[in-house]
Amino acid sequence: MATVTPPWSYTLHLPHDPHAPGIGRATLRAVLAAHGHAELTPTAELLASELLTNAHRHTTGPYALRLRAMEPGRLRVAVWDTDPRVPPGFRAGDAVPPPCGAESGRGLHLVRACADSVGVSVLREWGASKGGKLLWAEWGRSR
Repeated sequence: MATVTPPWSYTLHLPHDPHAPGIGRATLRAVLAAHGHAELTPTAELLASELLTNAHRHTTGPYALRLRAMEPGRLRVAVWDTDPRVPPGFRAGDAVPPPCGAESGRGLHLVRACADSVGVSVLREWGASKGGKLLWAEWGRSR
């Protein structure tokens, strides 16, 4: 009898703490290993690291890491934070690389380069959500 593994998702709520991005990456590694997707770890860790660090550096509230299996061999990494402003470089059409010699500003360009697709949801309704935004990146084994 064949078994089908149902899609799964995990959400890790993190405080605005400098250790939080590292804790998010460690959790990501544990989740992917437990589900037998260790081969997805390097890309997942890079994407999560960039999104978590961006949330930590540019917001003042808590944030959350969400991992979601989309279909066999595909993963979505998303980070929610309390700030509804979409960072430059994440919306389609505004992905302008940072000036040569700039010491920051490359993270979201890296995310776009490593993912099959990226997206953002601005969450403005406080009744059903906590507001803010959700940035996500999705990719699969074929990359």
